[in-house]
This record gives sequence, C-alpha cells and structure tokens, in this order.
Amino acid sequence: MSISKESELIGMKKISEVVAYTLKAMKNFARPGISTKQLDDYGAEILNDFGAHSAPYKTYKFPGWTCISVNHEFCHGIPSPKCILKEGDLINIDVSAELNGFWSDNGASFVMGEDIYGHQKLVDASRAILKKTLDNIKGGVKIAEIGHLMETEAKRSGYKVIKNLGGHGIGRSLHEQPDELLNYKNRLDHRRFKKNAVVAIETFISTSSNYAVGINDGWTLIGNKGGFMAQHEHTILITDQKPVILTESNGIWN
Repeated sequence: MSISKESELIGMKKISEVVAYTLKAMKNFARPGISTKQLDDYGAEILNDFGAHSAPYKTYKFPGWTCISVNHEFCHGIPSPKCILKEGDLINIDVSAELNGFWSDNGASFVMGEDIYGHQKLVDASRAILKKTLDNIKGGVKIAEIGHLMETEAKRSGYKVIKNLGGHGIGRSLHEQPDELLNYKNRLDHRRFKKNAVVAIETFISTSSNYAVGINDGWTLIGNKGGFMAQHEHTILITDQKPVILTESNGIWN
C-alpha cells in the first residue's frame, strides 16, 4: 500500500508493533524440549490478546498461526507437536498478522542455545545483509539494484540466495504490489521503489541451494540442493531518505 494519510500510518505502526512484539516474545520463549506447536500456540495467544489475526491462516488457511521452520526446513514450516526443539537447532519464525484492516510481516532465524552445528555465521550474514539492504532503499532506487546488492553481499560471505523467494508489498493485505522483491538482480525488472510505499523486505541466504522446493505436506519448503537457510524480515515505509522500519522493535539486530 501507499501511505496517504495519518490514520493509515497509525494503523500500520500498530500492527507492525504487534507482529514485532510477538516475534521477539516467541524467540525468547523458545527453548530445548518444547514443540513447535507449543511455540506457535504461545504466539497465537499474544496475537489474540492484541485482537490481531494470523495472516497465513486468514489468507491461506495455513495449518498454524505462525510459520516455524527448523534446520533443513527453509520456510513455511508447519508447527507440530512432534517437532521438539533441540540445542543447536537453526530455527526460523515468521510472524505476520492483520489488525483493523492493516497487515504487517516480520521474521527471524536464530540458533537455539549453543551453536554446536555452526549455524551462527549464516544467521549473522543474513542479519547483516538485511541491514545493509535497508540502508540503501529509498524512493527512486531500482528494485533490481537492491536485489543485486543482496546477492553480492551473500556471495561475499560465502553463501547463495534463494531465487524463487522474495519480499513483497504489504498493508491492506498480506501480499501486494510490488511483488517479487528478489534477492538477486532481475535484469528485466525496471521498477523502482516508490516513496510512501509499504513493503516487507526479507533475506533468503543459503549454504547450498538456489531454489526452494515443496515437500509433500503442501506447505514446507526446503532447498533444491539441501543445506540450510537463514531469513530475516522487516516491514518498512519507504521515504526519500532511509526507510522507517515499522517492525524495528522485534530486535533482530540486537
């Protein structure tokens, strides 16, 4: 959406604070021995307390309130009572929701407890790439050039990007134009970011794969060549300077 009046900005700030708070609380609640279903239920309680509605459930009837992906699962993981978190797991939580007609989205990958499998380097690279990306987005900048920046930074860190996943416009629904805000340079994409637009920018940084493919549950995506992936996401308002990071309170850079 494009913000055109103060009430819209207030609405976007409110739902963004809700999803940011929920993501941060879920990260803090996660611990070895609990299931991803327990973690999801905890997030659902928070969203419900705010009067917010799960975006993936409301939009797609996703079988969970948030997406929780563990280890080889890249994204859209279904919360399950059978998936028990363990020390050293690579976990991704993606929280998106709707409140009073406004929608916001954020996500983060992190290592559960001690980094016994060496995932932290990937997580740190993803966080740093998102920060550098947002530092370079403003009205008039080419979308493809931002994708080029993300892939360049990934390669510099020794990683790949997932080419069939990307950020998206958001605001009055979960996915809006501009869509396919990719992590690489699409030379056919001549679009530019527009001032006052609200978009969700997300990294998809991988150790081995370039594409995400579905498994037989109909939701979860894994890598076409295996490996692991880290994702970090903020919903932002584009300005003619640095963007306003609406979900900044999720603390993913702390």
